Amino acid sequence: MTIANTKTVLVLGGSRGIGSAIVRRLAHDGAHVTFTYARSEERAAALATEVGGKALQLDSGDRTALISAIEGMGALDALVVNAGVLHGGEALAMDPDEIDSLFRININAPYHAAVAAARHMPEGGRIVFIGSTNADRTPMPGLAAYGASKAALKGMAKGLARDFGERGITVNVVQPGPTDTEMNPADGELRDVMHSFMAIKRHAKGTEVAALVAWLIGPEASMVTGAALTIDGGFSA
Repeated sequence: MTIANTKTVLVLGGSRGIGSAIVRRLAHDGAHVTFTYARSEERAAALATEVGGKALQLDSGDRTALISAIEGMGALDALVVNAGVLHGGEALAMDPDEIDSLFRININAPYHAAVAAARHMPEGGRIVFIGSTNADRTPMPGLAAYGASKAALKGMAKGLARDFGERGITVNVVQPGPTDTEMNPADGELRDVMHSFMAIKRHAKGTEVAALVAWLIGPEASMVTGAALTIDGGFSA
């Protein structure tokens, strides 16, 4: 089954990579999709035209702007939080301001966005966070802050699932592993290292992650909540 029924969906961080695959899939399934972007206005406009949706420039790290934008949309049937940043490097040398920014975007923003959306979300609404397999496995140095930020989403989803459960609103995390995007291309320098950790030795496609998100938003997943669903080719197995 598809989500169809003209559901209203907001995708935070939808102009490229996994986010754009999610936007395309949900629009194909019949949703009215609005998505946000931080930069690349031309690319965002092209995607909005392609899917018949709306692009909204927004800095997810700006709490006031984030909450205002979500409240201005009225009742959302579903919220997908894909906006995130990856800063890696030697823990003793990384800029503390860079780490604080990572936590604002990867932890604070998903929480505030979910709460703002849930205030007006109808019965049976859906909230999906895009996390990472690094929440469960960090096989190389330099990813402590990023892994911590993605692990936080698991606890957040469990707690919000309890908070919103009486209204039938589900809250889940999708945890991709290596996925073919501009940030992590399938032919990139770290390909062989990442594939060495995997049971299925290839990068995932953005469409495969989007398909899992679409299922969570659809009617067949109405009893799935507080869960972290990993799609990583066995990276964390």
